[in-house]
Amino acid sequence: MTTLTIHQIDAFADRPFAGNPAAVMPLDAWPADDVLQAIAAENNLSETAFILPDASGEADYELRWFTPAAEVVLCGHATLASGHFVLGQDAGRDRVTFRTRKAGMLAVERAGEGYALALPAWGPSPKPLPAIVAALGLDGAVETLWHEHRYGLVVVEHADIVRALDPDFRKLAAEGDVLTIVTAPGDPGSGSGAGDTDIISRVFAPGAGIDEDPVTGSAHAVMVPYWAKRLGRNAFTAYQASARGGRLSCRLDGERVVLGGGCVTVMEGVFRL
Repeated sequence: MTTLTIHQIDAFADRPFAGNPAAVMPLDAWPADDVLQAIAAENNLSETAFILPDASGEADYELRWFTPAAEVVLCGHATLASGHFVLGQDAGRDRVTFRTRKAGMLAVERAGEGYALALPAWGPSPKPLPAIVAALGLDGAVETLWHEHRYGLVVVEHADIVRALDPDFRKLAAEGDVLTIVTAPGDPGSGSGAGDTDIISRVFAPGAGIDEDPVTGSAHAVMVPYWAKRLGRNAFTAYQASARGGRLSCRLDGERVVLGGGCVTVMEGVFRL
């Protein structure tokens, strides 16, 4: 019998049961891909992150992410959770780097009481997305944009439209493995809790086995370049208005998007194969 440790961590959270849960599983060697996928399906979280010391010396660790249904190109919250796990093992360490297969080099470092996560800046381009807009139940959208890694960005006028969305998940899933992001300006300075933010969003990925993702770092890798240009500034706050909810600080730094947030470890155990 093979045993692996598993660490369930709420990312982009300042308390348990908030943010987005991820499983982080450190490995000594890569199992077959179908085993990794089966483990992720068994965990049944939006993402399971597998980390392995990087023998190439290019980074501290290799990193891969799996939803219950598929391996993904990029996952922000599970990278943040992986950084939290590694840095939590060594109080004297302030930064960890990860080499990924399709998203390049990523880094997590301590920042105040939380962490800063550096992701690639994946600026989207305008593109009609009529089937996605219809599946979202929208009469129209201010803008629709697309990134080649299959991210659809739908911009609407008001935060209330984002909150009220009731998508047809079967129709969204019919579009394939697409991460659909719906976003609008927030209401900074309102003092109204979740509305007190520069931008707001919700994120859907039924084609990858996740109807609604609680807090999505990779979605902000796409949104931040768009909003930086529209807002005319490179730093702002974001709120993802899922049932669990999550707050992020966002900064566009050249070709990188830097996201700030905290993590809370909620469970540790042993996975038996």
